Amino acid sequence: MAARPRPSLEAYAQRRARVAHTLREQSAALILYGGALATRANDTEFRFRPDSDFHYLTGLEEPGAVLVLRPTPDSADGIDFTMFVRPRDREAEVWSGRRIGPLGAVERFGASEAFDLDELDERLPKLIDGCETVYLPLGRWPELDTALLRAVAKLRRRNREGATPPFRYGEVADLLGEERLIKDPAALDSLRHAIDISAAGHVAAMRRTRPGMWEYEVEALIEYEFRRRGSSGPGYGSIVGGGDNATILHYVDNRDRLRDGDILLIDAGAEWDYFSGDITRSWPVNGRFRPEQRAVYEVVLAANLAGIRQAVVGSSIDVIHEACVDVLCEGIADLGLLQGPPARIREEKLYRKFYMHRTSHWLGVDVHDVGRYTLGGNPRPLAPGCVLTIEPGLYIAADSEDVPDGFRGIGVRIEDDVLIGAEGPEVLTAAVPKSIAELEAIIGVV
Repeated sequence: MAARPRPSLEAYAQRRARVAHTLREQSAALILYGGALATRANDTEFRFRPDSDFHYLTGLEEPGAVLVLRPTPDSADGIDFTMFVRPRDREAEVWSGRRIGPLGAVERFGASEAFDLDELDERLPKLIDGCETVYLPLGRWPELDTALLRAVAKLRRRNREGATPPFRYGEVADLLGEERLIKDPAALDSLRHAIDISAAGHVAAMRRTRPGMWEYEVEALIEYEFRRRGSSGPGYGSIVGGGDNATILHYVDNRDRLRDGDILLIDAGAEWDYFSGDITRSWPVNGRFRPEQRAVYEVVLAANLAGIRQAVVGSSIDVIHEACVDVLCEGIADLGLLQGPPARIREEKLYRKFYMHRTSHWLGVDVHDVGRYTLGGNPRPLAPGCVLTIEPGLYIAADSEDVPDGFRGIGVRIEDDVLIGAEGPEVLTAAVPKSIAELEAIIGVV
């Protein structure tokens, strides 16, 4: 399967230009760290994943790098894009992979200038001198916080000589969260591809599901499909839960056997260009819904569709959630899971016994992506270019009291990724079956 090309460097340059425009208005600078290798056990590390903000603005996938971005009248495009990277080292590269070095940062990634990482302490004070505000991921990378504090201390000591240290520190999420929330064409293209790969993984799992398989076998099928299509792997820990495990929201053990007559819930998404899909589907292990399973599934599907109808410009995540809860409360009452009218189940939030989470979150570079959910204390109106999940569910644990036996141990969640468009919602995950007829037609059909 041919590899899909990554976004052009021009896409990253355009993002930096937009961010620099905001920095210019505030006389500010931005400092980001590319991330470090994390120890897995003893002297081995996890596969490196760059910091989301850093990669979003650079495209670089190398540990240890630092970006400093600031507006300046001295450059042709008005942006000073400085990078600090690990120096080329032939011996080290034999052991742990090639490095771009400062020259590569300029020639291949468009830096205005680049230096060895060990020059950061010497050069950072000059780069932030005169900036009123410095944005950085506060507390995310302690080594970056410490480097900035050292630079500010040097500027303070030289204040009599004209040096001007920053006097405000801003959280980078307040800057890049807004930039990342509305997807630019390159971001949307990458996210669509991540979702398409995710969809292929779910369909592959549907076709191969059989009673007697192990949850980890199904997990392997999904993640194999991700990798063979060019994904770097899952964007988060895959949830593959059969039977009562499907009622555990973040079940990732994936080590039990799938039993005939149980529902299998899979929440999994592939990462591509460090954007992540996020899809949940629930289906019968043997390919046929029992009456109680069908009844629960129909309620959740109706809630999912009701939420999608509310995913329009000017609406909000709160409106979507309320629409889903209305349907779920009606269903909970009709199924006899709780006694009393739907209005009381809703008003007293009794439904939280079976539906305990919110319905939506932003989706993008991170599976729970950045961007404010409220503005001025009010729910944020949805705008064209936002992408969010819609994922209602019902989780009836095996030990639930006062619930008919046939409903116990059923967990159903249906999650779609939805793009807010000027003409209405676009369900990016539409390729993944979710009607009962579609599921029963595909389960176990290789």
